[in-house]
Amino acid sequence: MNTPNENLTSSAQLNIALVTETYLPEVNGVAITIGRMVQGLRRRQHRIHMIRPRQSRQDVAAKEDGYEETLVNGMPIPGYPELKSGLPAKGLLVRLWKLQRPDIVHIATEGPLGWSALSAARKLDIPVSTDFHTNFHSYTQHYGVGLLKKPIAAYLRHFHNKAACTLVPTTSLQQQLEFEGYRDVLVVSRGVDAELFHPAKRSNELRASWNADENTPVVMLVSRIAPEKNLHVVIQAFEQMRKVNPLARLVMVGDGPARAELEKQHPHVIFAGMQTGEPLATHYASGDIFLYPSLTETYGNVTVEAMASGLATIAYDYAAARQHIQHDVNGLLVPFADTDAFVTQARGLVSDMDRVQRLRIAARQTVESLTWEHIMGEMEAVLLDIVRKQGAQHVQPELSPATD
Repeated sequence: MNTPNENLTSSAQLNIALVTETYLPEVNGVAITIGRMVQGLRRRQHRIHMIRPRQSRQDVAAKEDGYEETLVNGMPIPGYPELKSGLPAKGLLVRLWKLQRPDIVHIATEGPLGWSALSAARKLDIPVSTDFHTNFHSYTQHYGVGLLKKPIAAYLRHFHNKAACTLVPTTSLQQQLEFEGYRDVLVVSRGVDAELFHPAKRSNELRASWNADENTPVVMLVSRIAPEKNLHVVIQAFEQMRKVNPLARLVMVGDGPARAELEKQHPHVIFAGMQTGEPLATHYASGDIFLYPSLTETYGNVTVEAMASGLATIAYDYAAARQHIQHDVNGLLVPFADTDAFVTQARGLVSDMDRVQRLRIAARQTVESLTWEHIMGEMEAVLLDIVRKQGAQHVQPELSPATD
């Protein structure tokens, strides 16, 4: 006679409690990634119970076949007033999961709500997996709380080591966290919507609004306009690019606390504001060169979105750039934090538009196979393995095969 965990197969249907402090329609890499995760796991017939902070007074918990939400109270995050951190809710989660026990709790963020979920799951002996999405300890120097870097780093390590595993998007981040004392770190990469982000979305009309014709080099940045994104390097690089080609344009897509001051200081830069969906895809594809100087990414979704859109990308050699860019084959890599090298590469690239075109074509070819469907298959395997190992008693085999 087989035990329940022996009966657990790749066609098993999991009840997954997914805990996150940010979710769509909020615009950030974590929210977008979690949205893709929910979509991919639901397509594989897994049931999702989302626990997240209420985003506004009008926010209503969704409930539909295979997906429901529980909303908790939250408070604005310092420096990120548009986002909320969930308040502690251990008692609520214990009561909720006693009535509706999940097979596994997956925690996407490490705030008070995430800690409550971790504590509640451990109390009820429910398996827990976590994501490492954001280098919060690396942000401290940009918000005047540099003294908190070590305590925050210690908290994050303590948090993740209480889970069965921590999922990261790159092997380099896996190695970094293991060196810092994290246990059971597994790599599950991230995909890109290569149909949405596509060179065919290029718009001559949009370029004309930037006073750019087909021969004008358009330099793009898509990012939160905030101190931790190292944006002064983009400005510095672009000033050197303009010395090579005075007709070059710089378009910054996004919003954030540093935007107003940057607009005031650099009136020649085009600030396109927050863009999502098709408009975002059109903005990407209407550029030629993508500069991404951030030093605080765990992955950097915008890097692969730019590559999918057919942009020649310059980025520091870590995170998604290290994972997917081969130097001078499908983009340009710069040694980590080497500003002079970043500026030099940007200046050299804008002087050779034939090279730009070669890199653009190769970038698109590189990411065409980087589908979310494949990535969610990897994540599904990890979650099933955790449940199987911990002997979950509440997983029932699916009656019909997954739709993927």
